[in-house]
Amino acid sequence: MTRYDEHRLAELLRALPPAPAAWVEAAQELPLQRDRLDEIVARAEADAEFRRALVEDLERALASAGYEPDRSLAAAVRARLAEG
Repeated sequence: MTRYDEHRLAELLRALPPAPAAWVEAAQELPLQRDRLDEIVARAEADAEFRRALVEDLERALASAGYEPDRSLAAAVRARLAEG
């Protein structure tokens, strides 16, 4: 395997095409999405009624609680609730 120094690696990285805008946007949204997910799961763990509402109709429960029930958030909440 060839060993590269920092300058050569920088040259190689600069030669790559820019990341698609959607990838950049998704990467910027990840921390906020994780925070929302943690907040929702913590509330579900502390509030049996909220958890029951999430299980019965997740999208409606999220919207009622003031969250935008987008597909990725809903899928992440479902997965986290299934773990616990």
